[in-house]
Amino acid sequence: MSRILALDIGEKRIGVAVSDQTRTLARPVQAIVRASLDSDIQALADLLAHYNVDTLVIGYPLSLSGEEGPQAVRVKRYAERLTAKLPITVTLWDERYSTLEATEKLVAAGRRRQGDKGQVDAAAAAVILQGYLDSRRDAVCNGEFH
Repeated sequence: MSRILALDIGEKRIGVAVSDQTRTLARPVQAIVRASLDSDIQALADLLAHYNVDTLVIGYPLSLSGEEGPQAVRVKRYAERLTAKLPITVTLWDERYSTLEATEKLVAAGRRRQGDKGQVDAAAAAVILQGYLDSRRDAVCNGEFH
């Protein structure tokens, strides 16, 4: 079975997480340092091939009230560019509080609060992906998917 990759897109880095083959658990992979759209796409294409990914979940930074702000517009445009360049299904997923939750989990695991920013980005992508995976499992359990 193919996997799902998640992205937490920031101005300087893109946090990356991947699901296991059963699409049950998410784990952080890395952070891609952003240089250009072409280099981002190449790095993502390499990861998609390496992990046998057929779905890409992108953190969608809505405001606390659920509205689309400037960063959400930038992420949506970026997702559209990825869809045009990569043969993959792309889903935007609400990422409110993902970085805070990722930071709290890293601290609880004994990591320094001021540690590697890329580690936080990858952990935030894992939080986003785990939320997505859990919602799909809940939907299946509730009979929403057939």
